[in-house]
Amino acid sequence: MDGGIRLSAADRKSALRELRSTTDPALRLRLHIVLLLDDEHTWATIAAVLFTSTHTINRWRRRFQKGGLVAILGHRRLGRRRWDAFWVALVVRWVTLRGPTEFGFVRSRWSCATVAILLGERWEVSVSRETVRRWLHQEGLVWRRPRPVLGPKDPARASKLRKLRALLQSLPASEVAVFQDEVDINTNPKIGSMWMRRGEQAEVVTPGNNVKRYLAGSLNWRTGELLLTESEPGQGRNAALFVAHLDDLRRRLRRYRVIHVICDNTRSHTCRKVRDYWQHWGHRVKIHYLPAYAPETNPI
Repeated sequence: MDGGIRLSAADRKSALRELRSTTDPALRLRLHIVLLLDDEHTWATIAAVLFTSTHTINRWRRRFQKGGLVAILGHRRLGRRRWDAFWVALVVRWVTLRGPTEFGFVRSRWSCATVAILLGERWEVSVSRETVRRWLHQEGLVWRRPRPVLGPKDPARASKLRKLRALLQSLPASEVAVFQDEVDINTNPKIGSMWMRRGEQAEVVTPGNNVKRYLAGSLNWRTGELLLTESEPGQGRNAALFVAHLDDLRRRLRRYRVIHVICDNTRSHTCRKVRDYWQHWGHRVKIHYLPAYAPETNPI
């Protein structure tokens, strides 16, 4: 009918939960109006049952159409009463799925103060930033640095992976495939967080002078065996280390006629020194490149 409203299944469930738990008579009236309109009762019936006026019904109908169920719930006075789960869930949805710019803020990340301002200005819910922080902690959220992920994608990703899968599936017993990569090793340990008494900072003994080493490694696709080559002192993570590792693979995998080395597209794997090595030993060592910007495709 004209003047009616439609509640989603989630909103109707939230409205019924609020109606059954609230002790605020004004909020109960608003929720009754919304639920009865959703059930397509006439305004005259609603006014008679709730002892209210059509003007009040129309006011809350328009308020719902403009702001949804939040606009209905936001006009209650929370004071010191128990915080409602609806608002906690709403805040969690904001900070995990939406950005501050969607609400007119000129900032890229949420802060507790920003959430508190939004609740107060838009829905007249007065909370402090510490309350918002407590809500987020209670819901299992923590303040930590996001993990960066690569944005670019290799346009030939699908075809490269398809060829590599075909290679592995049809690999004869006289050939072997390994996944290769390098890693940096520091003798000074990386110190993380730990529990300690307030005012008594724990200590970790370190060697004093940090020495960096590099390892090149290959993971045997069939057996899971890890084959390592350590860099010489002063040698970096470069083509010389990669070529030395290829020599190690030739010696340690002598029983195989061909060694297929699957690696990423870093410069030290594609430079002239590697191409020269490939021209000399290409009959035994074949290099296959993974898709660019796809470190997750390398099992090592």
